Parts: sequence; structure tokens; C-alpha cells
Amino acid sequence: MTSYVFTHATVLDGTEGMEPQPNMTVVVNEGVIEKVGPAASTVGPLGAREIDLAGAYLAPGLVNLHVHLCGSGKPTSAGAAGDLIDKVVGNPLGRWYLRRTIRAHAQQQLASGVTTVRSVGDPGFADVDVRDAINAGKHPGPRLVTSGVGVTVPGGHGAGLFAHVASTPEEARAIVRDCFSHKCDLVKLFVTGGVFDAEVEGEPGVLRMSPEVAQAACDEARKLGLRTAAHIESAEGVRVGLEAGVDTIEHGAPLDDELIALFKRNGAGRASSLTCTVSPALPFVELDPAKTHSTEVQKVNGRIVFEGIVQAAKQALAAGIPVGLGTDSSCPYITQYDMWREVVYFERIVGASRQMALHTATLGNARILGLGDETGSVEAGKAADLIVLDRNPLENLEALRDVRMVMARGVLDEHPRVKRLAELDAELDGFLPGNQKH
Repeated sequence: MTSYVFTHATVLDGTEGMEPQPNMTVVVNEGVIEKVGPAASTVGPLGAREIDLAGAYLAPGLVNLHVHLCGSGKPTSAGAAGDLIDKVVGNPLGRWYLRRTIRAHAQQQLASGVTTVRSVGDPGFADVDVRDAINAGKHPGPRLVTSGVGVTVPGGHGAGLFAHVASTPEEARAIVRDCFSHKCDLVKLFVTGGVFDAEVEGEPGVLRMSPEVAQAACDEARKLGLRTAAHIESAEGVRVGLEAGVDTIEHGAPLDDELIALFKRNGAGRASSLTCTVSPALPFVELDPAKTHSTEVQKVNGRIVFEGIVQAAKQALAAGIPVGLGTDSSCPYITQYDMWREVVYFERIVGASRQMALHTATLGNARILGLGDETGSVEAGKAADLIVLDRNPLENLEALRDVRMVMARGVLDEHPRVKRLAELDAELDGFLPGNQKH
């Protein structure tokens, strides 16, 4: 690997109280940050390539906690997506195409500044295959933390898309063992319904998975050393997930004192966390249902889910519960390059400070993944997962939209190119919340 010396950098280190540190030097050697210090007194190894950033901002690469890599974000109905996945997974050429698509989408995440991605449900274990190919050096890409296929129930969320169906606790255990045999990094459960599969107006997030099935899946995962994440969009679902010992609650719903207490005493011996995902819910609120390929009922339910996600994130922050950020990429209008939007929403809709938002999207998310000692901050000994920005995100988090350079585990892309979907960007920019002071 090439050694690099980034000079005259303005460092944002990823810590919760970070402030710009001007005129710094960061030395990268063998894919690891070797030194961070004042430019006047910090030197790199002989023969290292020097890059003068001339005051540009050097920050940790972003960490996206909630991604499906199989889709682009172009709106489609759940039924159409399921039909397509059936055709793709069912034949060798289709599986090859799926792996190629997932790889390209992972590379889009990287080009946008996301150096670590957690996939939480993709068909046919294709995300695991792509992870292994990237780790073997066959393709450039971000660090992938993969769940493969998820665990759902008959008629449950994700069935026919990226989850296998368990009708009994033992079948749930068998799916978890299958994930373990495919070397998945975590297990994804689909405990409640969602906006697309809600049958009644006002009832999104209906409990689909029984406590017994959820408990069996979590017990088996814990026995095998796998973490768990659960799609949950109702308070009842949060209770079932937490009582089963789920590590991360994805999306969430309004919390009460009992649920807050459950978050803090997860059965795995560590506090459970909440993954805030404003991005997939907001388009249902702001856009005509025809644009999101949804119905008026789904639009109503989308608002309920949106308000529940925001309220849960606010309550969790106030209670000291770890909160992470993810985009739910592949959902309608959620592209593979818009993690910056979720960070902005966390500030402007949830109410986090800019420092807290950037910290959450970097070191905070890395800690939730159990990777806080490896990535998430500009610190000696950490993996060289870095982004270069021309503008200060602590003045306006929209600076994260334009990444000048990105480095993942020491591999530098000096001219990252994001293949943008102009029509989707225009719609999303149309309801981007205005700048606010926090």
C-alpha cells in the first residue's frame, strides 16, 4: 500500500465535541493512520506521497447503519420488486447480475463518502459474496457488515424480498444457522410490518412476528456470536424486540419509561441502540403517492411512521440511549449516495447539534457496530477511513454532499464520482429542511 502524508489539513476528528483543528498533518501507512499532529512537527515515512490539502477539511469516513444494496432508490412497488427478485435469484445469470448490482451500489456508497456500510437484508446472500470479494482485494469498496437474508414470518415484512419465512421458533433458529453458515456478520429480524404492507389506515408497524419466534432467533444468534437488528415500527414491536434481546432497533416508534428501561438492559449484556432512519419515511409525507408508487393509505401510514421515528430518536437521545443513523437505501427515493441527507435530517428534524450529528454518523455508528476501535475517528491506530471536504460541515452539514477525496482502509480515490439520479435529487432537494441554528 502507498503511504500518504496529508498536510495543512483542518481535522474534524469524529469525537462528540469535535472542533476544527487547523494546520494538521495526518500520516497514513499500510492502511492505518500512523500519526495525527501539528504540521510543523509531524512527518511521515521516507517515500510517502504528500498531499497538501491547503486548509481543506479531513474527517472520518461516514458509517451507514441501514442499507439494502439491491436497489437504486428509483421508486417501484413492493410487489414489482418481489417479482424481479424472484427472477434474479432463481438463475445463475440473475445471481451474477445481482452481485454486480450490489457491488456497484456499495461503490456508490463509497464514492459519496461512506467507508463502512451495514447491509440489513439483501437477496440470496449476495451482499456476503460482495463483502468477501472486496475484502480479498478483487474490487474497491467500503467495509461491508452484512446480514444476508433476514428472518420474517408468513405475510411478514421482507417476505419475498430479502427475508426467509419462519413459521415456528425452530424454523427461525434454522434460518439463523443458515446465516451463520454463510458467514453473515449479523442477523436481521422483521418483527413488524411497514408502510407498504400495512392493511389498515393508521396501523403501520403491526406486530407480525410472535415473541416466541423473535426470542428463538435472538437466542440462536447470541449462541453463535452474531449481533441482531430488527425492523420495528410500533411500540408493541419495540417491546417484543427488546424483550427478545435485539441489539439494534431499526426505525422505531414512540417510547415510554418501560421501553427506555428495556433499551438499557439488553439481554446480551450491553444496551440496545436505536437506528434513526428519517430518509425512507419523509418522501411518503412530502410527495404525491403516485411518485412513491404507494397509495393514500400508505401516505397516511408513512406520516405516522415518520413522526414515530423522529419522536423515538428525540426520546432516546434525551435518555442517553445510543442512537445511530442509516438511510434505508433502496426504498423509494432513497439512493445509494444520500447518507449526507440523513445526517442533515438528524440535525434539522430530530434536533441534534451539528457536532452530534457528524459524530453519530462516524464514531457513534462505528461503536454501535462494535468497530469503534477500528474506524470512525481520525486517530492514530485506526483504519485510514477518511474523507476530504472543501467546506466545513460544522457550519452546514450539506458540505457532506460533495466529497473531494475518499480513502477506505488506506486506498485513496482522489476523484470520487457519484452517478446521481437527477430527477430524484430534484424532488428531495425540494423539501430539504432549511438551515437552522443549534
